Amino acid sequence: MPHVVTQACCGDASCVYACPVNCIHPTPEEPDFGIAEMLYIDPSTCVDCGACVSACPVGAIVPGHRLTPEQTRYAEINAAAYGENVADAARFPVDPARRLPLAPIDKPRRLETAAPVSVGIVGSGPSAMYAADELLRQPQVRVTIYERLSRPFGLARYGVAPDHRSTRRIMELFDEMARNPRLDILLDTQVGRDLTLDDVRARHNAVLWAGGAPTDRRLAIPGADLAGVRSATSFVGWYNGHPDFADIDVDLDTETAVVIGNGNVALDVARILTADRDALATTSIAPKALDALRRSPIEEVVVLGRRGPAHAAFTLPELVGLVDSGASVVVDPADLETAGPAPTDDPTVAAKVGLLAEVARRDPPAGRRIRLSFFSAPAAVESDASGAAAGVRIDRTEPAPDGISVLPTGISETIPAGLVLTSIGYRGVAVPGLPFDESRGIIPNDGGRIVVDGEPTPGLYVTGWIKRGPTGFIGTNKTDSGETVAALLDDLDAGLLGDTAASGGRVRRLASRFR
Repeated sequence: MPHVVTQACCGDASCVYACPVNCIHPTPEEPDFGIAEMLYIDPSTCVDCGACVSACPVGAIVPGHRLTPEQTRYAEINAAAYGENVADAARFPVDPARRLPLAPIDKPRRLETAAPVSVGIVGSGPSAMYAADELLRQPQVRVTIYERLSRPFGLARYGVAPDHRSTRRIMELFDEMARNPRLDILLDTQVGRDLTLDDVRARHNAVLWAGGAPTDRRLAIPGADLAGVRSATSFVGWYNGHPDFADIDVDLDTETAVVIGNGNVALDVARILTADRDALATTSIAPKALDALRRSPIEEVVVLGRRGPAHAAFTLPELVGLVDSGASVVVDPADLETAGPAPTDDPTVAAKVGLLAEVARRDPPAGRRIRLSFFSAPAAVESDASGAAAGVRIDRTEPAPDGISVLPTGISETIPAGLVLTSIGYRGVAVPGLPFDESRGIIPNDGGRIVVDGEPTPGLYVTGWIKRGPTGFIGTNKTDSGETVAALLDDLDAGLLGDTAASGGRVRRLASRFR
């Protein structure tokens, strides 16, 4: 039985280049890469060699005969991605005749100059670490990472749910990268507080900004600023022990919580709120959060989606992981009836809707549960006599004739809840000294070169969410950073980057180094 990619897939694509028969798709060269919900192994081509297993940084690839009961669905999910015939599959239109006997691996690039090169990277999340790893393939390059927090790796550390142990293994890869003697990670060092952007530029031939998208999109409905309403980002940071959120007080003294938005983060927070407390105690969850959860009377978490099941923002792997991990999930059969027949042109969407239909047929679970509510547009957060959140008023919707948008039905209802978490996406923030596209929430760039006054600026680069917007998965940053580093190296070869200034700006406070 062939190998199978499972839920933990981070989209790193290391497996693609390790595979000797080119059976893992989409590859970084294919149009679906970066938007596909995971990578998939073609069962008709896989030769069970296991090369992909050792290449995967998060342990997401499993031999078919070793799948656990919770993973068995992934064999069908992998196969369904290719359809009856790989050449005819709409998802990955790869002509078998063009498949290579070995995965297409480019020869390592070598800079034309042998002179020492210094690059500064601001931020230490996945995009920064992948960029540093790519840069350090050049033997004359040294990299200094500036990280404002006391621990590195950004959302890989503070954004991944504590019970997603496999995904959190990506930090082992970053630890290995950090051991490179030509890489310094300066912790507790904030650009804009301890040194300016000009100081950093003076220290290095080039500067690469990898600051991520650290804020939430704001929910513009009445009552969104009431006590008891907070962003999912702050809640995730709280239970992961993020220093920015470690001291906040989250009141969990309610029987019902509502999560507005139904992406993967929404499912994460719903799962943590309803998870077995003793099981959570074996994870890396912050002790303060665990204590609050043990005292909480929460019985139900309602996850709201404005559109129907086929347009749910959560991925199929996340849904499978939730349903098959033992979590109690509820879906109203009426929502599926409102949605109409499941689409058949996209196997991933079809599988997602099919699994939701399976859940809808189950008997209502006992104990704490997660209710996935579709066609539910939040209209207002209602308050109690003290001015705190007491419920969410929703307007029921229905599919529009175009099959994509929704229309109001004129029916409203209120879901009583003392905790409301908004999870409608992340957004980048402006960086002093750099241009910013307010409409998209990114630093404007051309292939990673920061664009100033309409022109790409050699010496200033950007990668990650602040470059492309908050899309993709942890491993998506590998190809994104690769594009930026290629642009930087092109500019270096062309002689467009200046010299470093040894007396460049000083770090105002003593920075600790990560080793």
